[in-house]
Formats: sequence, structure tokens, C-alpha cells
Amino acid sequence: MSLVPFDDRDGWIWMDGELVPWREAKVHVLTHALHYASCVFEGERMYDGEIFKLTEHTERLFRSAEILDFEIPFTVAQIDEACKQTAAKNGFADCYVRPLAWRGPEQMGVSAQQTKIHVAVATWAWGSYFDPEQAKKGIRMTYAKYRRPAPDTAPTASKAAGLYMICTISKHAAERAGYADALMLDWRGRVAETTGANIFFVMDGELHTPEPDCFLDGITRRSVMSLARRHQMKVVERPIEAVEIGRASEVFLAGTAAEVTPVREIAGHRYTPTRITETLLRGYDALVRQSPAEVAAVVAG
Repeated sequence: MSLVPFDDRDGWIWMDGELVPWREAKVHVLTHALHYASCVFEGERMYDGEIFKLTEHTERLFRSAEILDFEIPFTVAQIDEACKQTAAKNGFADCYVRPLAWRGPEQMGVSAQQTKIHVAVATWAWGSYFDPEQAKKGIRMTYAKYRRPAPDTAPTASKAAGLYMICTISKHAAERAGYADALMLDWRGRVAETTGANIFFVMDGELHTPEPDCFLDGITRRSVMSLARRHQMKVVERPIEAVEIGRASEVFLAGTAAEVTPVREIAGHRYTPTRITETLLRGYDALVRQSPAEVAAVVAG
């Protein structure tokens, strides 16, 4: 499959307060973020002209920056507007939205107090995160080699670029072995998440999901939990041991990119996506196409 490089596309990217031609949105090779991973980002989707939970994503971007000890030189409202402007300038009603903030090239070394903080927003067309045919019947997964670190060893509450290095390594290994993704355990050996999404298990008719104490409490994760409760499903957040995954009858992933994706196998354990997965998949697909006010009412309920 031929891919169009992301640095050679038509369109516009919002960068440090203005829209610039796509190919001109560049950073220097000695940018601090490239060497020391001093970068935070968000992943959002626009559906029918509305970015799902836009402000919630932007607020998390600011929290991530604060955790990495830098301050974004714009307001939440300004970044919200930048996301909308960028999608509109590129002519999108349905797209992926990527805001990010990073330390620039003004200072090189571990100490970086003198660096300028840069911010950009890019948008592009992006359909299914997984192969559509695989996703329809449920993806196959294996275990990741690396584990999610303890919260006292890394800034795990942030959506920081450096935390995704082990995800890329693990996803590559899974794909080479013929799987679509990998299940990541935490430093204790408990179930955490996949390389880019949260995970849910149906056990005895209840929805079980790991407590997010060392990985992101995803915005899609919380939305799915609200939908489940709206459908009178019992939702249980708890530590889940790896040996328990064989108890599940259904498994699915939840994330901005993955949306709601059924799972049919994890390392030899097989599942059949049926009523609960299908209900929440359809429910989420409908939710993201509602107005922000309607979304807020569903989540509040």
C-alpha cells in the first residue's frame, strides 16, 4: 500500500497562532521535543462538523503540559477555536484532529527552562483505525513485551509523546506476528490497556474495566461507561489480573482512534462479540454524531 508522507500533503496547519501551508509547518532538527520527548498531544475526531468532546480534550492537553512542567501560551478557548478553524480551512466535516504542544530549539540539554513552547493543530481524513474487515468480526491480539510503568516512575497521567515509545514497539511486534494489536499489562502484571486504547471485558453479564491508575482514563472510555449505565449495565472498575481474561465472554476496545472495536482473541482466548458489544458500538456511533448539548446530557445521565 502506498502511503502519502505526512510532510508532503496539501492543506493547512495551525501553528503558533496562525494557519500556515501544510508543507511549511516545520521544526528544526535540534528541537528539544525531538531529543527529550518534551511534547504532549491529543487525538480527537470530528463527526458531521462537530469535534467530539473538544473542550474536554483541550483541557487534558493543558493538564498534560502542566505535568511535563511547561505552560501552553494560549487559552483553552483559543485552542478549541484553532481546532475548529483548522478543520474548516481544510474543508473537513469528518476528520481526525491532532493538537500538540512542545518545547522548541532555544535550549538543548535536559534542562530546558529557556525553551519557547510551540503549539500546532493538524487535521486529516482518517477512517477505521484497524482494518475494517478485521474490526467487523473482531480483532486478534497478543501480549505486549513491555509493561505500563508505575506512576512514581513516569508521568503516566499525561498524554505525553515519550510514553508511546513502548506502544509503537509492541504494536509492531504484534503486527509482525499476525495480530492487530497487543494487550499491555502494568508493572504489577495486571491488565492495563492496549497500545492505543482502553479495554473492556464482559464477565457474567457485567462490564469490567481496569482502574486507570497508571494509564490514561480515556475520554472515550468514560463515554462508553456512561452509555453502558444508560443501558442499565453494571460497570465495574477494578484491578484485573491477567489470568482473568479467560473468564470474559466479550471484549472490546474504546478510544478516539479505535472508537469501539470488538476483540475476538487475546493470546489464544477467544470471545464472541454479541449483545453488549454491539449495543455499545451502536450507541457510541450515535453519540458522537449528536450535538455537544445532547452529548453532555447523555454523559450526565
